Amino acid sequence: YEMMEFNVYSVIVSIFVGASAGYVGSLMVLKKMALVGDALSHVALPGLALGILFNFDPFIGAFSFLFISAILTWWLERNTELSFEAIVGTLFTLSLAIGILLVPEPDLLEALFGDISQVNQVDAFIAVAISSVTIFVVRSIYDKMVLGIISEDLAISYGVNVARINLLYILLVSMVVAVGIKIVGTLLVGALVIVPAAAIKNGARNMRDYFMWSSIVGAICSSFGVIVSQVTGFSAGPLVVMSGCLVFLFTVIRVRIENYHVYLHMRKQYSVRYKT
Repeated sequence: YEMMEFNVYSVIVSIFVGASAGYVGSLMVLKKMALVGDALSHVALPGLALGILFNFDPFIGAFSFLFISAILTWWLERNTELSFEAIVGTLFTLSLAIGILLVPEPDLLEALFGDISQVNQVDAFIAVAISSVTIFVVRSIYDKMVLGIISEDLAISYGVNVARINLLYILLVSMVVAVGIKIVGTLLVGALVIVPAAAIKNGARNMRDYFMWSSIVGAICSSFGVIVSQVTGFSAGPLVVMSGCLVFLFTVIRVRIENYHVYLHMRKQYSVRYKT
């Protein structure tokens, strides 16, 4: 591996996309849709393939397929008795199979694992704009989403259109996945959305900390992986995911230690009372 030329635009993109991915991912973890986030990324592959084959921006193809699939999934869930997971599993694995068949072999690795080294000023502007809008919109519907997660009936009684909010959320996740593909590729972008939120959920004291730190950790892990990639020449995607998993492992160990200290304290208190 050779050291890459440092690209400041790729770092900027990684910070904003990582932050937005961690933010939307915090809701996905609460909704117990972690595997959905991973499957959703596979839908983009046929769109990327069409962009490569017909020489137009692969991002447009990826987002188009994600957008259509999100609406189709939402419609099928509302109009059939199939579970959301069953619909996602069917549509998204089919898309992965079609995408692998269509993507030219020389471009397959880039489609699967991303290539952020070629990001330019225009790509950075688009990614920053999409990430900023996503965070703003998700923040505006966050309370309604959380209420719907707790109880859809309760949310409806408060005048929340749960179906419309869920559709908007899935579309926003699709936008983040589309821009995240440039960093980690279709195979790993699900981890960019899920891992930071899963790590912070281990030790978050309250909902506000959970939302905020999921976004911060997403930005840190994403930018760290990209910077290390440019210094070492290794692929950015696996480094981003590995950095997130290290944070996850750290939070698991920290929570275990804290729980053990609480156990020792309670045991000590019990012993004192029992002797008394």
